[in-house]
Amino acid sequence: MASRSIQRIFVGNLPWTVSRRELREYFSQFGYVTSALVVFNKETGMSRGYGFVNFAKREGYINATKQNDHVLDGAVIRVQPSNN
Repeated sequence: MASRSIQRIFVGNLPWTVSRRELREYFSQFGYVTSALVVFNKETGMSRGYGFVNFAKREGYINATKQNDHVLDGAVIRVQPSNN
């Protein structure tokens, strides 16, 4: 069984307007998303501009990482394998 970290991606350059729900909806086109997280600054409550997405199956992870360009809320976002 593949480890969960292999199916997790890091998403960078997120616009501050993107919510966890929008992140989940966008990446659902690549496979079933088990969780999506946008990281917020605890002091300001503002998005830190990055997050993580976990896929139920490796297929979703592969589909998302093999696509070169991702655009969400008008911004080109960065997608790469997560180290954790």
